[in-house]
Amino acid sequence: CRCVIAPFNSLICSYIHNLKRYEQILNQMITFDCFVFTRVSCVCASGLIQREDGSMEKELGELRRSRPKPPVGGDFTLSDCFYFTRKGIESIVEDEVTQRFSSEELVSWNLLTRTNNDFQYISLKLTLVYGLGIFVRYCILAPLRITLACIGLTWLVIGTSAVGFLPNWRIKSWLSEWVHVMCYRICARGLSAAIRYHNRENKPQKGGICVANHTSPIDIVILCNDGCYAMVGQVHGGLMGVVQRAMERSCPHVWFERAEMKDRHLVTKRLKDHVNDKKKLPILIFPEGTCINNTSVMMFKKGSFEIGTTIYPVAIKYDPKFGDAFWNSSKYSMVSYLLRMMTSWALVCNVWYLPAMHQQQGEDAVQFANRVKSAIAHQGGLVDLQWDGGLKRAKVKETFKEWEQKKYSNMVVGDDSSSNSD
Repeated sequence: CRCVIAPFNSLICSYIHNLKRYEQILNQMITFDCFVFTRVSCVCASGLIQREDGSMEKELGELRRSRPKPPVGGDFTLSDCFYFTRKGIESIVEDEVTQRFSSEELVSWNLLTRTNNDFQYISLKLTLVYGLGIFVRYCILAPLRITLACIGLTWLVIGTSAVGFLPNWRIKSWLSEWVHVMCYRICARGLSAAIRYHNRENKPQKGGICVANHTSPIDIVILCNDGCYAMVGQVHGGLMGVVQRAMERSCPHVWFERAEMKDRHLVTKRLKDHVNDKKKLPILIFPEGTCINNTSVMMFKKGSFEIGTTIYPVAIKYDPKFGDAFWNSSKYSMVSYLLRMMTSWALVCNVWYLPAMHQQQGEDAVQFANRVKSAIAHQGGLVDLQWDGGLKRAKVKETFKEWEQKKYSNMVVGDDSSSNSD
């Protein structure tokens, strides 16, 4: 036995020795910053890249402080290229913009086929539970929900049209708000919505503008369950047009024709005229301009922050375990999306009313919009992004590309620019 095992012992010892030597070489490679990218990023089983917290400027600064400074040429060394290469590969694999326009990743499967991308193995017991869930959702819940939604929309058209024939007295405003809230609550029951409102003492008041992060058109139903708002949007035809005209009879909403939407001055003037009348309802606006998957808040358009009135921020956060509230308008029509929501388990969300915010002295509209956006992201536990949500369908502007190139150039050069200027 010893004669047989002896050669294997020497082979194993040689393997261990080579393994230790390889580990030493690998540690040396990690020590040198030219291979620093092998240390920081890794791809998980779910396909998501684990990134370190902090900006690129901070990471690059820490990297340069950990090595001797070059005698000439500023902070830049050739090994810095590997850091930017790693960042580029990370962005190609998974950037922080395009993933905001697809459904949120789930940690565990919620027994919906539409969220079964990462959960392929299904046991027999789980299959039986899944089949029972299909029967409950499609044969019991869906017909009831569709019936309630039809009742809510029908009563909204009939009720607002009837209120519209009343004279402009105080009772007309009260009846209009009552009809709107009641109809929206019926529609919310049609989605099995479970909504929890926080800090109701900060609810938007008349003469102000309510701004919120945008996940789907259902956001309107969620917010109007707790109060009535004046809507802002484009004039539509068909069934949506019928609903808009009925709502306009009982309550002053702000609807624009397609050609008028392009005229910023006209839009701003009509919004100012509305908020200056303290008897009118607060305006509800979603400054992102498009639906985001409820994991982040993207750039706010500055238009609603140029009016000079009180801004009431509201943060909305849905629970994806019970149903995906995100509307991917490039993939699903409105009818398909509503059917998907009515065949989900439920619509569970939290709404936070934040304290009223005003534009500070010396603060422009863009800075004010970013401050409000950061407050909403912090309260809702969302990622605060500076990117424009319009990138869902449009290309990046050349001016923004040049600004990013200039920022990268300053990071690469480092202190060399200051030394050259001296």
